[in-house]
Amino acid sequence: MGKIKVGLYGLRGHQIHPLFLKPEPHPLAQLTAVAGFGDKQMPEGVRAYETLDELLADPEVELVSLCSPFRSMQAADAAKALNAKKHVYAEKPVAMTARELDAIIKAAKTNERHFHEMGGVQFQQPYKTMHEIVKSGVLGEIIQIHGQKCYPWTERRPTDENVDGGLAMQVGIYLTRFVEHVACQKISALTLQETKHGNPVAGHNCRMAVTMQMKLANGGLASGIANYLNPMGDKVWGYEILRIFGTQGLVESNPEEKTVRVVIQNKPPQIIDAKSGSESYFDMFLRTLLGTDTMPMSLEDELSPTRWIIHAREPMM
Repeated sequence: MGKIKVGLYGLRGHQIHPLFLKPEPHPLAQLTAVAGFGDKQMPEGVRAYETLDELLADPEVELVSLCSPFRSMQAADAAKALNAKKHVYAEKPVAMTARELDAIIKAAKTNERHFHEMGGVQFQQPYKTMHEIVKSGVLGEIIQIHGQKCYPWTERRPTDENVDGGLAMQVGIYLTRFVEHVACQKISALTLQETKHGNPVAGHNCRMAVTMQMKLANGGLASGIANYLNPMGDKVWGYEILRIFGTQGLVESNPEEKTVRVVIQNKPPQIIDAKSGSESYFDMFLRTLLGTDTMPMSLEDELSPTRWIIHAREPMM
């Protein structure tokens, strides 16, 4: 079986280059070229370009992984790559407006190329285990969900949200993914509030906290918080907790012990080790391109958590 030839653009985010720096070669992909990597050393034989246009002109590159220098430009970069007949894998947020999101989907369909975001949270532990518990039906009907995602503050946080998308789009996206992708519940309405209160740098525009309230299509409710107030960064960088309540029980994650706790009515609580068993969403994408697998959800469902935050924020912009 052949390998997908990959080009990487930019380092603003969770770029996937570490996958290609391991001693053993990636079984499904070959790193062919990079652009916007500065002086960062890449394996021998990998072509280095300065611009995205140069990367897209490389006829060997089949898939481009985007971590664009400015997130506000990433939707345009994605459309450009799709129009150049490249498949695209993009860091969050993939777009800042609904119009941009629609343009990406249209470009993928028009050019018969695949686009996916760096998502797949429901396949990463402990959420894979929680997702499987929800799907099993033991919790009954899901009525309420609460999530949190907290990072430490650092002065490296951009003051300009055009750089990384801002707190709601960069971190709060996990809250809507928790609801729709892990707990398998469609959002029917979402409101959010943000604050810069507590930012330790005078004049800095970075939001410090965001709160979301959601209605679910089944009549249930969800809420979530995201912030740059994590005091445990030396132990747990992304301090995150998810609790899912159903008519027959609940499931919750423990970020310190990396376990999942399940409580079903009239049964003793169960603690499940969730340190291992994660699956790579990128590998699922590669297998789809190679014809040996299919993606686990439609592109519209994959991007729905992003779309809901965009919809809530657009009146505030």
